[in-house]
Amino acid sequence: MSSLVKEDLAKRLFGPRRQRLHEFIEVEGAGAQRYYLCAAVTTSKEVEICMVKHWRVNREEKYEIVEKWFLKDLEMIDGKEADTDNPYFDMHFHKVYSMEAYSCASKYTFARTLSNLNAMYLKKDLKIVNFDDTYLNDDSIWSSSNRDCLVVMRICFYAFNLLCFSLCPLS
Repeated sequence: MSSLVKEDLAKRLFGPRRQRLHEFIEVEGAGAQRYYLCAAVTTSKEVEICMVKHWRVNREEKYEIVEKWFLKDLEMIDGKEADTDNPYFDMHFHKVYSMEAYSCASKYTFARTLSNLNAMYLKKDLKIVNFDDTYLNDDSIWSSSNRDCLVVMRICFYAFNLLCFSLCPLS
């Protein structure tokens, strides 16, 4: 389902603006509309982060950019608490914007995307705090092209290890 939404966003909203959509996550919003936090690259190689409102009129999907920032202006991403499974994070621009992602996995996916886009286009010192580095870094054997799967696999791996250790008798 998310790949269909991404394709639709890319075609209807970002394509006409000559931008390439890299990632999007669903974030909590008020009312019947859905909101997506998107990361896209412009033709001039600037990275835009935007909040997109999504709604339906009859059977037609509608998208509107309601807020836009540039990655170069992002000072810090604060994951709130690295040791708990929560979807909350703050993005610090000239003002702090508090977000609630659809899931903790999508929060990590978006932070990973911004980190990668920063490394590709800006190479600035982007502060990413209160995130577990194990899940942010892409250099492990658990990496995959499906980033949400990455987090789930690691959690299962750690849970299995805990189960094994709890079953081992102490001598």
